[in-house]
Amino acid sequence: MTKAAQSQAPLALSIGDPAGIGPELICEAWVQRKSAQMQPFFAIGGAGLLDAVAKQRGLACPIIAIADPSEAVEAFAHGLPVLGSEDAPYTPGQPNDAGAALALQSLAEAVRLALLGRSSGLVTAPVAKAQLANVGFEFPGQTEFLAAACGLTANDAVMMLAGPSLKTIPLTVHCALADVPGLISADLICHKARIICDALAHDFGVERPRLAIAGLNPHAGEDGRFGREEQTIIEPAIAALREEDIDATGPHPADALFTPRARIHYDAALCMYHDQALIPLKALEFDEGVNVTLGLPIIRTSPDHGTAFDIAGQGVADPGAMCAAIRMANACASRRHQGMSAHV
Repeated sequence: MTKAAQSQAPLALSIGDPAGIGPELICEAWVQRKSAQMQPFFAIGGAGLLDAVAKQRGLACPIIAIADPSEAVEAFAHGLPVLGSEDAPYTPGQPNDAGAALALQSLAEAVRLALLGRSSGLVTAPVAKAQLANVGFEFPGQTEFLAAACGLTANDAVMMLAGPSLKTIPLTVHCALADVPGLISADLICHKARIICDALAHDFGVERPRLAIAGLNPHAGEDGRFGREEQTIIEPAIAALREEDIDATGPHPADALFTPRARIHYDAALCMYHDQALIPLKALEFDEGVNVTLGLPIIRTSPDHGTAFDIAGQGVADPGAMCAAIRMANACASRRHQGMSAHV
């Protein structure tokens, strides 16, 4: 471990829905900590639950209760550090309000610790949004919750899906497809493009980010034959970004934007709607895909998959995306930490 890593606070992991695969992937990540080259992390809440999960999955994963995040680094060598006394029964595949309450408490505490600098960032295990709504969660997803917790608007928190060979960002996220044309605007494209390029430079070490911007319509509108949003909204936004010396190209036809030949020409793709961004990422890199929230004062990542209630507790869930999310959060946190240290 480098001196920079030693002085960097550990990551906080929110437990996600206890009936889903999140808790078992957290335990599996600790077991694979050396082979997957992960720095110390700790879970928030669910010590008894995580112990039951490890035993059911047959993992040698001792649970070590800690009273403060500062204890996590030393404890991490001997077991999975867990902060907090909140707990819930382990009922794989059977979500309930008690589990949702634990998931919400864990998420809120993880955000609080990150904002206070007690952790270097947070990795969020998957939650069931409908289940969370039963216990008072009023947001479309964790990304919107994080924005509000950080005092930002929803548009200031940008969802990026990242894998080894592709990074995609949906301009519009949790909304009906029929609403998308009315929600996109040149101002929104420019706003999110600036956040993306700033994050790529500072959190991912991309010296001069190249941003490809997708069209909305088939064939990027075919010169207006299949829609005019490219001409009236997307092209003016790209021109404005280029005036700011941002390397933005497009609008690109989405059906050709994710080929191997196309991907070598950009660092991230800004897409117009949710599935336009998520389908290629999940098709290409499902087991290594990471959901990263850009634009926040804190680091947040999450595995790019859901709770998978149908396979929870069966010992078959792949921990690859969770391990990737932890590694990516640590890498981003390290770059920020080094950047801050350089300005001291």
